[in-house]
Amino acid sequence: MKKENIWFMLLAILTVLCIMSIGVAIAERSIIIALLATAGMIISTGLGFSLRKKVRESQDY
Repeated sequence: MKKENIWFMLLAILTVLCIMSIGVAIAERSIIIALLATAGMIISTGLGFSLRKKVRESQDY
């Protein structure tokens, strides 16, 4: 497995965990945890897209 694929997998798992945390936070009625989980989801998704762009640009020669 390529190094990039491992990073993609870790970012995907982190994003899913953040989405699950949002559900738990809603069930517990915790606004702070919901906001932190939402921020984590946005950050990890953004990192995934930027990594994908970087990998695609490096393979374009």
